[in-house]
Amino acid sequence: MNERKIRVALADDQRLLREGLRIILEAAPDIEVVGEADDGLAAIQVAQEVQPDVMLMDIRMPRRDGIEATEAIHKTLPQVRVLLLTTYDTPETVIDGLRAGASGYILKDSSAEELCAAVRTVARGQTLLQTSSAAQLLAGMANAVPSPASAPKTSKANELGLTERERDVLKLIAQGRNNSEIAAELYVSEATVKTHINHIFSKLGARDRAHAIVLAREFGLA
Repeated sequence: MNERKIRVALADDQRLLREGLRIILEAAPDIEVVGEADDGLAAIQVAQEVQPDVMLMDIRMPRRDGIEATEAIHKTLPQVRVLLLTTYDTPETVIDGLRAGASGYILKDSSAEELCAAVRTVARGQTLLQTSSAAQLLAGMANAVPSPASAPKTSKANELGLTERERDVLKLIAQGRNNSEIAAELYVSEATVKTHINHIFSKLGARDRAHAIVLAREFGLA
């Protein structure tokens, strides 16, 4: 029996680009395109109608931009993973997208292999920050959201109930480390890392790793 394919919807105001994306994605044996939209409002409607696993969303679109559409989709259909499609790799764009509920972003000049890999990554429930380093992302957050000077990091961590080890894990998440890398760094098992991450998400109120990075910066913990 064949495994279920990843269902993807496309949202971009350029028809030629949508057609190119469709050709690339449908050439992959495990991906199928189930819907298309040419602006932000249409993207929301398509998401509601077909409920794809992944919505590949252009940021710059008429009527409603990709960030606004992402926020609307995330509120009503949190199971739909949004992968933002952008021309520019800027921390501000990444931050706005993650806050809106996106699972990550990919640049328009990415290869066909990178695009398919990105779709698979977010479909698995993982976060994709394609080329921005953690340092760039955190630097952008520092400009966009000043750290609360009156609240020391240790005090905020204690207020949230984070243990010292959970703070260590959170810092490594903010550096872009995956579970196996965190386990190796802290000399613990991956199962232990997963437990710490679940506790961190619960205490921060984070929905995923990307959201945890945003909140860590806002709380002055990274």
